[in-house]
Amino acid sequence: MLESKARWRIDEADQSAALQLSEAFGLDPLLAKLLVLRGVRSADEADLFLNGGSGHFHDPFLLDGMREAVARIQEAVRSGEKIRIYGDYDADGVSSTALMAHLLRGLGANFDTYIPHRVQEGYGLNKGAADLAKEQGVSLMITVDTGVSAVEEVKYIRELGMDIIVTDHHEPPNVLPQPHALINPKKENCPYPFKGLAGVGVALKLAQALLGRVPEELLEIAAIGTVADLMPLHDENRIIVKLGLERMQRSVYPGIRALMEVCSVDPSTVSATNIGFGLAPRINASGRLAHASTALRLLVTEDAAEAAAIAEELDLLNKERQFIVDDLTTQAKASVEAGQEAGSETRGCLVAAGERWNVGVVGIVASRLVETYYRPAIVLSIDPETGMAKGSARSIAGFDMYRALSACADLLDHYGGHQAAAGMSLRRENIPEFERRLNGLTDEWLTEEDFVPLLAVDAECCLGDVPLACIEELEKLAPFGVGNPAPKILFSGLRLDEIRLMGRERQHLKLVLTDAAAETACGVEAVGFGKGWLGSLMTPQAPVDVVGELSVNEWNGVRKPQLMLQDLRISSLQVFDWRGKNSARIGEELSSLGERLAALPERGKAVQPALVLFGEEDRAPAAPGAQAGPVWRCLPDGSLAADNEAARELRFPEMTDVVLCTAPRTLPQLQRALEQADGMRRCYAVFADPVPQDGGAMPTRDQFKAVYASVLKQGIWDLRNPALLQSFSRRSGLSPAMISFVLDVFEELGFIQKAGGVVRPVETPAKRDLTASRKYQERLARAEIDRVCVYTSAKELQDWIANCRSPQLLSAQHS
Repeated sequence: MLESKARWRIDEADQSAALQLSEAFGLDPLLAKLLVLRGVRSADEADLFLNGGSGHFHDPFLLDGMREAVARIQEAVRSGEKIRIYGDYDADGVSSTALMAHLLRGLGANFDTYIPHRVQEGYGLNKGAADLAKEQGVSLMITVDTGVSAVEEVKYIRELGMDIIVTDHHEPPNVLPQPHALINPKKENCPYPFKGLAGVGVALKLAQALLGRVPEELLEIAAIGTVADLMPLHDENRIIVKLGLERMQRSVYPGIRALMEVCSVDPSTVSATNIGFGLAPRINASGRLAHASTALRLLVTEDAAEAAAIAEELDLLNKERQFIVDDLTTQAKASVEAGQEAGSETRGCLVAAGERWNVGVVGIVASRLVETYYRPAIVLSIDPETGMAKGSARSIAGFDMYRALSACADLLDHYGGHQAAAGMSLRRENIPEFERRLNGLTDEWLTEEDFVPLLAVDAECCLGDVPLACIEELEKLAPFGVGNPAPKILFSGLRLDEIRLMGRERQHLKLVLTDAAAETACGVEAVGFGKGWLGSLMTPQAPVDVVGELSVNEWNGVRKPQLMLQDLRISSLQVFDWRGKNSARIGEELSSLGERLAALPERGKAVQPALVLFGEEDRAPAAPGAQAGPVWRCLPDGSLAADNEAARELRFPEMTDVVLCTAPRTLPQLQRALEQADGMRRCYAVFADPVPQDGGAMPTRDQFKAVYASVLKQGIWDLRNPALLQSFSRRSGLSPAMISFVLDVFEELGFIQKAGGVVRPVETPAKRDLTASRKYQERLARAEIDRVCVYTSAKELQDWIANCRSPQLLSAQHS
């Protein structure tokens, strides 16, 4: 057994609506179903989703404050006033600033740009930047991706005699600033029909209003910010990203072309995934580790050589960022786990804090904590000189982080964000109370189930339902991202034919899966990035259910279906065949097994290997570098006794992983031990034999007769004569050790006498059955053990152990 990481929810589509769409557009039935699941019902909606273009943008003047903003900017351009674009240091803020710069450049405005330094100034408007703008002759400031919470700063700017227009998309607070115009689709009573624009999307709407047309030349910049800020890819965002990606294939911007080059992105196939995992991290690296002005220069330059140099610089910064993130993630996890050891393992919200942590990457580290623990997470960097802590939060479904911070507002100097992510600053001494309150809110708002990730499954299919042509048609649903994820398809009951590891560090998993139930067997390769650690927890031929994203893999001109693994589960008991491995190798396996099991999402289970020994003198294999695991000793009657302190603190029936370290003394002993393993999901069969047995299998009755007949014929057997023994061994096919065993049985039954190495038959011995011999019975029991524990194939052993755990079979065997 192998539990899935997430809860799987199979979404049900309206079958009649899907059928109508399929017939109206000639769509594959699966594609039609997926459209219905995305809220598409009518032919018009389907046409908009599949073919939406620039003609489907909403009227920008539906945004409250747009008319005032346009009039003021037009006035400033006409009169040559100095305009300052005030942005933010993340990819959305940089993209927004670049878009506005291209717009004002095209309008012939007198303008410059300003992005605050993440560490030295922090997020948003600040009075120092306002003073500088006044000194430099700025009369109009236009914010992008920031400002909706800057009540005091906006008031200060206006007191200095400057006008300010705020464009933002973050959650508005209860009290709004009072600029000349405030444009935010989330404003209360704003009639704009789509609330999910990114900061760059709001800037694009301002550009649309100023130009009187959709600025298609700016769409690729808007696409970068929209994807980078994890905005939902539906309505206008879908059109922005779809059209933006099309324009990126032949980008007019040297910076975007250079950035794709350093990311090894083929412009002809550029996707939202390429933006999210390639372009955006490099843009963000500038603001995280240096100053976002570097990334801004990349997006506004018209010089290809300059663009190439900046792109290389950003690539190096991103590599440095990755190193810092890895280091801080290790420290943050240590902080979290130290708290767990101190008795707070039930914390609903994780708060990790450290002195002088790089404030530019704490958001990424918070995301890593969410991925590992699936808890809302806050990571804070403390300045030891000022005592101030700045940080970022990332949340899980069901926990509104902005609402939670609002409930702690009295502890915070500043905060902002939305449901899924936020930023804040507070005094160091307030951190314990901040953490206490957040955990109180998680207790109040969340259930135990909320702490298990939810994986929405779009459809359950057989492999035969999704040929290459169908997979290619599913690409019509792209671009994929937040709000429009790539379809997740469930395939149940596949056979696990091959398990391979890929990557320099063998960190990726590749499976070959076969639909054995299909009339015509069909298979598919499945790839799980970062899932290599699961490979050793799966057994070949196991029945497996997988959820994945379908794609087309092309290699040397050959195109074939491929499944990108999202999650998997194995519902049957797995038996791992470790027979024949030496003790050192077994120790290494046990050491690494403990680490792998610790990463499993097996909720409420004692997930660690339980070692079982069957003989009084048996010893457990040592796992180098690891603490001794729980060991149980199986007594002759099959009962289990804890053999060390680790086992005494646990219950054997709750153990998920059972290692049968040594060979049982009888099969019933093994059967009764397995009967008690109620919670066993994985069994590891070692069956090391502490006392190797000679002689091979149990002799047949005919072989017993042949030996006895030879003794009678010879009259006297001199076992000291090796030639005699070897001659009979050749004739009978019995080994010398087997012959010796047969003679021991005959002696015990009184059929022969042995003295000084000489064997003589007993005249007229009493009739006795072979089964009356204790040695015969011991050898018979041993042969049964060998039959199961030594000579079975891996599949036969799997079936035998699985059958042993069936109550009906056990009762039959014990009767």
